[in-house]
Amino acid sequence: MEVADEAEGAVGPGGRRAGLRCRHPVAEMLDLPFLPFCVLLGGLGFVCVAFTSAWCQHWRGGFAWDGSAQMFNWHPVLMVTGMVVLYGAAALVYRLPPAWSGPKLPWKVLHSTLALVAFGLAVLGLVAVFRFHNHNGTPNMYSLHSWLGLATILLFSCQWLAGFSAFLLPWAPTWLRALYKPVHVFFGSTILMLSVASCMSGINEKLFFSLKNGTMEYKRLPAEAVFANTLGLLILLFGVLVLGALARPSWKRPDADSPDSCQPLLAAER
Repeated sequence: MEVADEAEGAVGPGGRRAGLRCRHPVAEMLDLPFLPFCVLLGGLGFVCVAFTSAWCQHWRGGFAWDGSAQMFNWHPVLMVTGMVVLYGAAALVYRLPPAWSGPKLPWKVLHSTLALVAFGLAVLGLVAVFRFHNHNGTPNMYSLHSWLGLATILLFSCQWLAGFSAFLLPWAPTWLRALYKPVHVFFGSTILMLSVASCMSGINEKLFFSLKNGTMEYKRLPAEAVFANTLGLLILLFGVLVLGALARPSWKRPDADSPDSCQPLLAAER
């Protein structure tokens, strides 16, 4: 039986390979193929973005870029699209089977590009909410959601710059890249968790502010509250599935610790 996450080892006495890990039959049965999982996860990500857009269009009045409440509606759509869905996709680039062999550099470029696009969408989302607040005389940065969201964006920007400098530029020595890699991986998962938490707290905050004064109160669970709460659960499910995929040993690149994993961008053609 083929085991995807077994490491090749030297053949020892009795024909057994050193370093091979035995797996329980139940684990074999539950070891889902990665590509069908990607299709499922991609569909879930699309549903998260579609639900966010439908909520803002149907219940919150649509979209504009004029400082009105309709401009604010770009904020949740851009944040969910960038900081959750695209960021999750960037995190899973190295789990794609085509990335398991050959040079790692093209996948590093794809990973950093997806993360950069996610960051650009997040910045536009911040512009939308700050412009809405300033246009309407609303104070900025007074809620836990705003503190958590801005901290996530700042941490993300530091993560991207540090990763680009360490893994795609030639001046970082190999030992430093090897030392920083587990830190980069840890903060990558942390940023995804913070992004999910920011989105869920933002949905809850928006419902508290909106479902009052002429509309059915949030505590009475009108249709909008049910829809938005469901959206929050879908975002949470997406984040959990991404973190689960990152933690599954059999979906990791087999040569993740090879020297090529530390190959800088400008040294690729040498």
